[in-house]
Amino acid sequence: MKILVINSGSSSIKYQLFDMAADSVLASGVVERIGLDMGVLSHKRYPDTDQESKSVFEQPIADHEVGMELVIEKLVSKEIGVITDTSEIEGVGHRIVHGGEKYTTPMIVTEEVKKGIEEVAPLAPLHNPGHLAGINVAQRLFPNAGHVVVFDTAFHQTMPPHAYHYALPYEMYEELHVRRYGFHGTSHRYVAGQAAELLERPLDELNLITVHLGNGSSVTAIKDGKCIDTSMGLTPTGGVIMGTRTGNIDPTILGFIAREKGMTIDELDEMVTKKSGLQGLCGMSDLRDIHAACEKGDERAQLALDMLCHRVRQYIGAYMAELGRVDGIVFTAGIGENDDIVRAKTLSGLENFGIELDTEANAQRPGDWMRISTESSRTPVFVIRTNEELAIAQHTEALIGTKSA
Repeated sequence: MKILVINSGSSSIKYQLFDMAADSVLASGVVERIGLDMGVLSHKRYPDTDQESKSVFEQPIADHEVGMELVIEKLVSKEIGVITDTSEIEGVGHRIVHGGEKYTTPMIVTEEVKKGIEEVAPLAPLHNPGHLAGINVAQRLFPNAGHVVVFDTAFHQTMPPHAYHYALPYEMYEELHVRRYGFHGTSHRYVAGQAAELLERPLDELNLITVHLGNGSSVTAIKDGKCIDTSMGLTPTGGVIMGTRTGNIDPTILGFIAREKGMTIDELDEMVTKKSGLQGLCGMSDLRDIHAACEKGDERAQLALDMLCHRVRQYIGAYMAELGRVDGIVFTAGIGENDDIVRAKTLSGLENFGIELDTEANAQRPGDWMRISTESSRTPVFVIRTNEELAIAQHTEALIGTKSA
């Protein structure tokens, strides 16, 4: 079965085509700058042993339909394509950022499901409308394929009320559904499953802390295989410090800044999501640039790095206390998988909690996974490469197979 995984944003479409029978990726790419004067499509076919497998095209891309038509054109192209006809694609999996409280598992796309995604769009105005546009276009272009939605928030819907409620007037929850939802759920679920395989134990018997560190970052506490707490909140801005997002701050700060600087709500939203975090602290959001600046003695770069690791360490410590017993800690995503300095600084000082870092192992480049704790460490620590797209493809295959059975 060939499964196309789509992640549609407000002005972009990311895609990856899987051959599930061969357990392989056939092609991947991204359509960017949809609706602007000039759009870009980057397409890659596999295996990527030669440079000819990577192609970049520039042209105006008016909307998501044009963008998806371009994707299809490249997938079936004689020069760079990997299939002969779109009928070969039996399933399309869609990543959805926000499913609200209603959706706790992947779902086959129906009109009711699309209505539900639209209803929670105010909670993710930059994401859910783009997701819906991608679903509608894909259904028109792949009418015979099974369509499945996988929600980033779903894995976190097992949190107990005391973990997801905010101490606001209760009617804010009842009327506006203001609560902690959490994100990156597909990634946290995937690496937790991989950790269970490495530990050779059933996931539902494990307590884990999964640390997803990228431009967006979150930390999750998993008890007996289920999420019981996570760092992101109503939106992906809460929790630890990120590339351009604040993470947790005193909420009254925003009122103070608004009054002192005359800023509007929209300006404040832009500040906390696009101009803060590492970028706001030192003018850089890429850890590679920050490390280079630290080596040159840049104090603000060092402050940003120290603050990032400090905040992540706080969450690990809090979740250790919440779980009581921790069977493993997992680092994943771009920074978590590739930045040994951040991992070492984050775990520094946790030796009394049974975490002993193997510095030589930590300095290695990971493959799909590696253990970075010593053999004597009471709590094993792993680096596991996440694969959200594969997880979405697997969910899609499973649901389509169930429907057709």
